[in-house]
Amino acid sequence: MPVAMDRSVLLRARLPLALLATPALLWIYSGGGAGWWLGLVALVPWLLALEGTRGWRGALLAGWAVSVAFTAFVLGWFGAAIGSYTGLGPMAGFTALVLAAPLLQPQWIAFALVHHFAGRRHGDAVRALAAAAAWVACEALWPKLLGDTLGHGLLPATWLRQAADLGGAALLTFLLLLVNQGIALAIGRRRQGARAFIGALAPVAVLLAFWSGYGAWRLATLPGLPEDAPVLRVALVQANLGDYAALRTEHGTYGAVRHVLDTHYALSWSARREHGADVLLWPETVYPTTFGSPRSEDGAALDAEIQSFVNAIGLPLVFGTYDLDEAGEYNAAVFLEPGRGRLATYRKTHPFPLTEYVPAWLDGPVLRRWLPWAGSWQRGDGARVLPLRTGDGRQVEVAPLICLDDVRPALAIDGARLGAQALVGLSNDAWFSRGGRGARLHLAVAAFRSIETRLPQLRVTTTGLSAFVDTSGEVLAVTPANDQAVLTVPLPVLAPPPTLAVLWGDWVGRVAALALALWALARGLQAWSRRQPLRRTDDRVLLLAPAARVALGALQALAGLGLAWLALDMALRVGWQVATLGQLQVFTLAVLLPASLAWALRAWFGARWQVQGESLLLTGRREQVSIPLASIVGLRPWRLPWPGSGVALRLASGQDWRQQLQLADPVALLAALAAAGSPARLDGPRSGADARRDQIRASGPAPWLDRPWLKFGLFPLLPAAIAFRLHQVITFGGAFGEAQVHGWGAWWLGLGIWWLSWMLGLALVAAALRVLVEAATALALRLAPGRAAGLRSRTFTLARALYFLGIPAWLGWRLLVG
Repeated sequence: MPVAMDRSVLLRARLPLALLATPALLWIYSGGGAGWWLGLVALVPWLLALEGTRGWRGALLAGWAVSVAFTAFVLGWFGAAIGSYTGLGPMAGFTALVLAAPLLQPQWIAFALVHHFAGRRHGDAVRALAAAAAWVACEALWPKLLGDTLGHGLLPATWLRQAADLGGAALLTFLLLLVNQGIALAIGRRRQGARAFIGALAPVAVLLAFWSGYGAWRLATLPGLPEDAPVLRVALVQANLGDYAALRTEHGTYGAVRHVLDTHYALSWSARREHGADVLLWPETVYPTTFGSPRSEDGAALDAEIQSFVNAIGLPLVFGTYDLDEAGEYNAAVFLEPGRGRLATYRKTHPFPLTEYVPAWLDGPVLRRWLPWAGSWQRGDGARVLPLRTGDGRQVEVAPLICLDDVRPALAIDGARLGAQALVGLSNDAWFSRGGRGARLHLAVAAFRSIETRLPQLRVTTTGLSAFVDTSGEVLAVTPANDQAVLTVPLPVLAPPPTLAVLWGDWVGRVAALALALWALARGLQAWSRRQPLRRTDDRVLLLAPAARVALGALQALAGLGLAWLALDMALRVGWQVATLGQLQVFTLAVLLPASLAWALRAWFGARWQVQGESLLLTGRREQVSIPLASIVGLRPWRLPWPGSGVALRLASGQDWRQQLQLADPVALLAALAAAGSPARLDGPRSGADARRDQIRASGPAPWLDRPWLKFGLFPLLPAAIAFRLHQVITFGGAFGEAQVHGWGAWWLGLGIWWLSWMLGLALVAAALRVLVEAATALALRLAPGRAAGLRSRTFTLARALYFLGIPAWLGWRLLVG
């Protein structure tokens, strides 16, 4: 009893201990240096505690608690910095950060929940992969403010960090999570013997071996610097002037700008004389007003003075300032050249939320009253590649990044795709770098942009850390924090080697999200297929004479051939789009018209069957027919199920009844007849196989969702209305602009054309999905007849999900992402 009690107390204490151990290990790991290897085991205490939680609520609690603890331990400096910047105070900023931890670090919660649900149904390998995928997918779909991820802590691991050129830091995070889970699994199996323990560790060892091997190989294959390669000596000017508010208090606004510029002039002349600099880089917002759009005579004089300085020193200058247009102000980097003036301006793409930028939908007087420090800069328009060139003809193409820009992989990747040969970063880390930790973490995150793109990187900051990062991610030179310094580094002019990260972009999170979605869909389909719904027998039937059957089949065939011709025409001639009115005319005459006539025939010949007493009652629109059960001796399924499944009734006289019956499931009718005492049996040499085929075909469609008026009429109106409204706004300036210009007739005609276009497009999608379903069914009937019904039901459900959910999701993605 005492031993059991001690074990129970230990289990209850496991989570609180893990909430101390894991964040503490991650704090050391994220600090860089020799502690990088702790990233391989830092999550193990929490993972062991997660194993001891009960149910999804326990997993949710464990995820929430560790997100709070991680934020407090590892990112607490950021809360204090925000509090100081906004005037709320360090403690208030820290408290607000901790309270917002589940929103800022939700990947812990996503990991814990998927770890729990995957572990209930799958083995350890699937659970580990699914949980790691949930982590990186969450970080991709919910980008974090500082762009941080676990993989960034591997910057000191020279070999391991090289895999970032395959999938960015997100790939390193994914691999780290697998390693941690493997080690936790091995510890959990330690009491099962050495074989189980080694069996759990073996995949971890193999993964680390391949991971390290790739890094060593990649380092060996990176191109070196040719002897005759041109080199630009770039001076990073770090003046250590970060507290502009104090400068304004001491010197006044003009005096503060005067002091900042004079300091940078002096340091720049020193870089020219003592270091032979070819290019000058000054930090973000070093010139804290709009360059080129002066607000006063003093501003105009300072603008001219900067250009005069560039002309005098004879070196190109890149410096941080503000830019202005009719939309507002921008945080910007200006490229000045001696004798030529302004070459170009890069506008910061990712201004810091609230402190620099407020979205238009959130901005307003109320927010400005609550957050008087909220910024008013606008967002820039993405990556640009601009030249740094000297008077003797040397030139390197660079992609500028300003502060938060370098924590977003996509911007550097876009720059590499545009032909950049180097990355140039300008930042002002003064507001969060007094303790140094924030600046070190920012440098580590930025360094991964060089590994992903294999571009060297120059980073200049106001108070440090200014640095030069080579194509392997190695920080070759760095200035001390909170110190005045000039760092002059040789920048080679080279063509970067191609990387998978540049070719595919930040793909890891998106692939993980897709894999998780497919896994969840598969689990849902599996649960759907196991359920046993109460299904009412489908008593609908068509009473068809031979001529009526031929007519109905011909109309359906004509509609199918018309749709096939349109698909072939698109594939061979016009592309997969509705591009002409001729396509809509063909669709109307060759598809909609015969399909509508077929629908009318179905309505005309429609009836209901019912076994009542000793008779089979067939009740149609015009008459009710009663056939004695004793006279029905056989049901012969149609050999060719066209225009659908059906049977001929064999009577005791040896003749077939005058009309044939088209119905979904002949086996259901036969069972009802047999239960009422009819001697009817399946008739014909292949009747059993044909009846089984028809029974399986009846297991797919859903009576409500597959109704044509919904599937091909009402549903296409949803995307058509969205697309039509966008067309109206873009072309005519408003949702009803065409009606105001050309009248309501033109407006309704336009809506009809858009509706018909989407109807055609979705009809092609539905037809393609149906062909796949029928092909899968036919293959299953031949290879695995016993599983054909379940397969058809699941494939129909998947096709329905792709149609009714996939189309809106695709349209939303196109509208939001482009």
